[in-house]
Amino acid sequence: MKSFLSLLLLMIVTASTSAQDKEKPAYKLFNKQGKGVNYGKMLQELQKADLVLFGEQHNDPIAHWLQLEVAKDLYQVHQQNFAIGAEMFEADVQLVLNEYLAGQVPESNFEQEARPWPNYKTDYKPIVKYAKENKIPFVATNVPRRYAAMVSNGSLTALATVSEDAKHFIAPLPVTVDMTLSGYKNMLSLFGGSTHGNTKSINIVQAQALKDATMAHFILLQVSSGKKMLHLNGGYHSDNFEGIGWYLKQQNPQLKIATISTVQQEDVEKLSEEHKAKADFILVVSASMTRTY
Repeated sequence: MKSFLSLLLLMIVTASTSAQDKEKPAYKLFNKQGKGVNYGKMLQELQKADLVLFGEQHNDPIAHWLQLEVAKDLYQVHQQNFAIGAEMFEADVQLVLNEYLAGQVPESNFEQEARPWPNYKTDYKPIVKYAKENKIPFVATNVPRRYAAMVSNGSLTALATVSEDAKHFIAPLPVTVDMTLSGYKNMLSLFGGSTHGNTKSINIVQAQALKDATMAHFILLQVSSGKKMLHLNGGYHSDNFEGIGWYLKQQNPQLKIATISTVQQEDVEKLSEEHKAKADFILVVSASMTRTY
């Protein structure tokens, strides 16, 4: 009995010591080969790029925090040649966004009229505020959702009816879609494929491509004018070097693009095979991390 109690006490002490010694990292960074890298090393590479596409999971607080840190550090390097762009604002709200950044309209009006996402205050407001404080251009790059809805319901041919004014908020027409790209193929499969006359799934993919092409269009306007840019977007818009990046490369093959993808894993210490080569850098966040919504 005494021997058993001694063994039990030893197990309790050992377990307690093990728990105390164990690290609980919230995230870790990897390169596309799956090798762990520190933030400083990643930043060195991001500084060399014309454009950084930071692919997020929209409710991931670590990604949003790191986006702000990357913005701060890239601004310190590029200063007046730096701009930020975001999927989260549609191109037709650029005027009110500019007015807010310039201090011409109050924050309340901006938040009413710019159609910010429901998680704006927790996830995007800090980086918009930083841009405002430092007079950094902030570009609304996404296609207005009404035009994406037109395509989703009636294919890209539906855009033939939009006005010349409307075309200012859309990528130059016609928009070409490469349905062989893995991201689009996966979407097509997810929504039922293209067999048996299932044109709805094709239209949904075309709407996604319209978003990618439009974001690429407004990004290219900035980088062509000499700006270095950080762009915030959902990971699906830039993962596997497709989406936005594919459209940019069609226009400017020499453009230096760096990509970041955000993924969740139970174990953040080793990058899963499925996530390798998804981006130049992969931000692995603990699957137990609290979400913003």
